[in-house]
Amino acid sequence: MPASSLLRRSLAATASVTLLFGALTACGYGSAAAKDDAGRAAPVPGGKKLSADSVKIGYFPNLTHATALVGVQEGLFQKELGGTALKTSTFNAGPSEIEALNAGSIDIGWIGPSPAINGYTKSKGQSLRIIGGSASGGVKLVVDPDKVKTLDDLKGKNIATPQLGNTQDVAFLNWLSGKGWKVDPQSGKGDVNVVRSDNKITPDAFRSGSIDGAWVPEPTASKLVSEGGKVLIDESDLWPDHQFVITNIIVSQKFLTAHPDVVEAVLRGSVKTNEWINSHSEQAKASANAALKKLSGKELPADVIDPAWKSIKALDDPLAASLQAQADHAEQAGLLKKPDLKGIYDLAPLNKVLTSLGRPEVGDAGLGVK
Repeated sequence: MPASSLLRRSLAATASVTLLFGALTACGYGSAAAKDDAGRAAPVPGGKKLSADSVKIGYFPNLTHATALVGVQEGLFQKELGGTALKTSTFNAGPSEIEALNAGSIDIGWIGPSPAINGYTKSKGQSLRIIGGSASGGVKLVVDPDKVKTLDDLKGKNIATPQLGNTQDVAFLNWLSGKGWKVDPQSGKGDVNVVRSDNKITPDAFRSGSIDGAWVPEPTASKLVSEGGKVLIDESDLWPDHQFVITNIIVSQKFLTAHPDVVEAVLRGSVKTNEWINSHSEQAKASANAALKKLSGKELPADVIDPAWKSIKALDDPLAASLQAQADHAEQAGLLKKPDLKGIYDLAPLNKVLTSLGRPEVGDAGLGVK
């Protein structure tokens, strides 16, 4: 089947099933800012305080959230915030981060597109705005090459995804549908057995032979390769220009209205962090790994982080057209009523930052706030 057809099926599933099941829960390099405690950076001495005493950001301890990992680790956000303190929280699932945003426990978050869509539509457009992009790519189908040599060999095999209804789960289910294979989305049983497995235990399941492969994000994909797996599909190859948003930046609408200067400072920190990541790749990789060790107590080995890092692209553009495509294809497939995503983006603060740095503005695909 042509890649474009595969993409349409994958996108339709991603938008629809994630919305249906989005409520399910489980995304020198020393820090320049001293830490008062595990989740707070000290304001810059003598720095000007903005309109808020502090800003609370949330993100995942995952390479797909490298902008947040590196920006916090290197003190790049705090530098832009000056006398306004940065407070951080980490999450392991999109729904819990959305809950924290709605409760005011965080003000700004790095998160995948599906939880952002779900949070926006469930609140009838009142809870959040997407204010920038952060990363593209980093999702692969990795298989045991002794058991699966071609795509057709997947039939009858046990293939893991991270969670029922998560982005990789539904993308894989509908890629299978594009092959003409039948799988019950709830049980995962069918021509291919889809096994829902937490990314933390998927490598052990792969090593033991209880699964034959997995459609997973980085760094789990590279961990499986280090265990002898082979990449059969890189999801980037199913998208135009090999780009699809994997991480967005969202903000509470209440916080955006009350503290636009703070939001702009965080976005400036994000843009400068992405610039540093892309121009100092090896240093940035080490910084991200140091942040992961600080958060989880363990860093990633070179044979995992090196290929994983190469497959993820840090960027400022939220790739809004891909979000629109998800909604359009889901509606066209009759999998859900057309969600109203108008107003989900407010890219004015980001474009203000980009313009000030001599960069081109990014578009909202007609989904911007009026």
